[in-house]
Amino acid sequence: MRKQGLAAGSVMLMATLGGLLLSTPQCSVAQTPKHWLHAGAMPPGAIGSQRLLRGGPLHGYNQPVELRMPSGTSIAATGAHGETTARSESLKVGLLVGQLYRFRAEGVPGLEEVTVYPTVELIDRTYPPYGRETEFPIAIELTLQDLRLAAEGAFVTRVVYVEDPKTALPVSEKEAGGQQWFEARPGDDPLVLADQLGRPVAILRIGARDTGVLANGCYATPTPLASSTKDSALRQASAAD
Repeated sequence: MRKQGLAAGSVMLMATLGGLLLSTPQCSVAQTPKHWLHAGAMPPGAIGSQRLLRGGPLHGYNQPVELRMPSGTSIAATGAHGETTARSESLKVGLLVGQLYRFRAEGVPGLEEVTVYPTVELIDRTYPPYGRETEFPIAIELTLQDLRLAAEGAFVTRVVYVEDPKTALPVSEKEAGGQQWFEARPGDDPLVLADQLGRPVAILRIGARDTGVLANGCYATPTPLASSTKDSALRQASAAD
């Protein structure tokens, strides 16, 4: 049976740069925006917390999320006492809806001395096949452009969404060259745009830099999950038995 991953994309808004909304088959610029209670400008953690009030099988579900970094850089999860995972270019963790998580990213070419602390807010979950949850994580890609902008003082907000299966292009992320994204226009809410394209599931905010003091107390600690390599090895061992 052929394995198919979740089709996902993201909408990016940069606080210091004005981007153009690119034309895509899934969204029309002329479309009238619908009312959206959870505006992207709400404080970090507020959108996911209010999503829990709508009900559904969300409480206590450890959603697999995979953070992917550019080659030569690294990322690690942080907690109340520093880093809670090893540094790597790809990190798979379990996150809860309504919680805010902080990560440590470094190694930006030309800015190796700068450490950036991106945060991830999970605002919804996915529904993969039972027992295979870690095979279908929500993928969040931090591009070199994102990291460089943050290291230079810009603030980047990226809303990750699962594409609408009725309008999604039949092209995998691998065939498309990675996670697809576009920039929101000045004044547009990236959360509203992501909702027009599919179902928003996570918000990545990049811009917090190392000030010598870690802000603890408001961030949850993610649950480390097995890597994709380990998942594959476990499946092969199970098939052999």
